[in-house]
Amino acid sequence: MAGRREADLGSLLAQARVAYRGAFAGADPEIAVSAPGRVNLIGEHTDYNQGFVLPMVGFSQRLSLQALQLGTVMVGSPRRDGTISIITTAEEAEEPKRVQFPAPTETNTLRPGEPHWANYVKGVIQHYRAGPLPGFNAVIASNVPLGGGLSSSASLEVATYTFLQQLCPDDGDLVAKALACQKAEHTFAGMPCGIMDQFISVMGKEGNALLIDCRSLETFLLPLTDPSLVVLITNSNVRHALTGSEYPTRRRQCEEAAKALGKASLREACMADLEAARALLSEVVYRRARHVIGEIERTSRAAQALQAKDYRTFGRLMVESHNSLRDDYEVSCPELDGLVAAALEVRGVYGSRMTGGGFGGCTVTLLEAGAAEEALQHIKEKYNGTATFYFTTPSDGAKAQPL
Repeated sequence: MAGRREADLGSLLAQARVAYRGAFAGADPEIAVSAPGRVNLIGEHTDYNQGFVLPMVGFSQRLSLQALQLGTVMVGSPRRDGTISIITTAEEAEEPKRVQFPAPTETNTLRPGEPHWANYVKGVIQHYRAGPLPGFNAVIASNVPLGGGLSSSASLEVATYTFLQQLCPDDGDLVAKALACQKAEHTFAGMPCGIMDQFISVMGKEGNALLIDCRSLETFLLPLTDPSLVVLITNSNVRHALTGSEYPTRRRQCEEAAKALGKASLREACMADLEAARALLSEVVYRRARHVIGEIERTSRAAQALQAKDYRTFGRLMVESHNSLRDDYEVSCPELDGLVAAALEVRGVYGSRMTGGGFGGCTVTLLEAGAAEEALQHIKEKYNGTATFYFTTPSDGAKAQPL
């Protein structure tokens, strides 16, 4: 994404409409939807351990103060022959950029395959909760950085589901919608993700972060509208690829720890339980569990601090989270560590941490609004690579868009 001018939501929709007309005989799309990416303030690698997470979806601004929303749009129209034809405009997506297949039926189920980007879409179509679905033509456009830790995959899944709701309405159950999108990622993309990304993309509300209890699936809105406060996302522009590698390994290690502790999940465990069972665990599994148990507690405390507008405590918990992700969970990298260290050198910064799955991507920093320009310049000067910056305020989740 470095050096490329990202499109705002209106420009993304216009880009998708142009591509649609070019691909489908000059016709205009009848349906348009959008779904945002997300930034997780705290609570990393806790969702698949039934813990707490505290994400938001953000309406973002660059240095130029040009409005920019990070998200995915999907435009299209139904067709009568039962065929689904989908195009992506994403430069990073592998070829072919167009896929075509029959709409699923009781006797014709979709299967994952090549190209990989289409599996996220096909999985949502297969697991859609109403039907039968008609055929349709569609174009997808997104400005969520791939591999940036801002959940481009959930944004794509939720946009697809929201598009299908316009074609063939379901019962409107938001929790079931998010779960269907998560199931698509598990079964078609091969990524055993937790529920956070899909939940926040579906349920985000303007002016609020969202505390999610990943065990009960309850959600709690936490106002985040203080004008003296800024949330800065810094993209390291280092890409990660977790499928079939580090992410599933971390999940298996957590399940191993929970089993050794006699718990259904690490949400049920406390530090005393972990220490009592330490002899049963390898050193690596012990440290993985220590991160998760500590992170669940940190996230609960951070939610209380945010509600009380105690930003210093919130920031301190962010730093503790990053250090734990770096040392115990081992999912950080030198670029992310450097970005966090640089941010913390600036007066007015409350806290900073890596956000997302890890091994590259973004950091999230909480700071005083008056320190924003200095922080951005300082991080740029200290960082060895080329970073991209976004200032964010919480916005709404997925929705239909006017054409």
